[in-house]
Amino acid sequence: MLDIFDQPWTLIGVAVLVFFGVLTYRSIFPEKKSRLQWLLPLFVIAAAFGTDYIVQTDLEKIYAVINTGMKAVTNEDYQTIETIISENYSDSYHNSKESLMADCRRQLSQNSVEKIKKTGQLINISVPNAKAAVFIIMTFDKDSYVSQNFVSFLQMKVDIYLQKQTHNEWLINRVEIREINRQSTGWNQIR
Repeated sequence: MLDIFDQPWTLIGVAVLVFFGVLTYRSIFPEKKSRLQWLLPLFVIAAAFGTDYIVQTDLEKIYAVINTGMKAVTNEDYQTIETIISENYSDSYHNSKESLMADCRRQLSQNSVEKIKKTGQLINISVPNAKAAVFIIMTFDKDSYVSQNFVSFLQMKVDIYLQKQTHNEWLINRVEIREINRQSTGWNQIR
């Protein structure tokens, strides 16, 4: 089923149908023609974009968390990273949020990320949990340790697990690295 809150195109389709309905009504009842009738399809189009802009769905919130995390890593913005991580964070290598943040500070100070490009993502939501498989290309700064000694960029597949909090925001509670350069891997192999 198409959700009118995820995108405006469903209501724009309805606006087209309303437009044809107005045309039909005006041709059947020419004596009842009014210029105000043309405002009806325009009102539906405005409602479509207004609804899409005002209402943020769970999927849009998850996209926003993932995009915020990618920008924060690129900008070495530890405080922003910390705001999108859940207090009950744990993964196969880090047993707490504090452990992750310490590792994050250490790695980002040594290996500056120049840019992160998302090449794809698959998101499955079953409230209050969600899983996003994100495919990215991470390009390192030419002066970073990794770029000088190993490679200048990595292709990665990362599974990001999110949890909906009590005030309807989504936070990351687990991140697992699945592939690097199309080779199956995990946190333990890159440490």
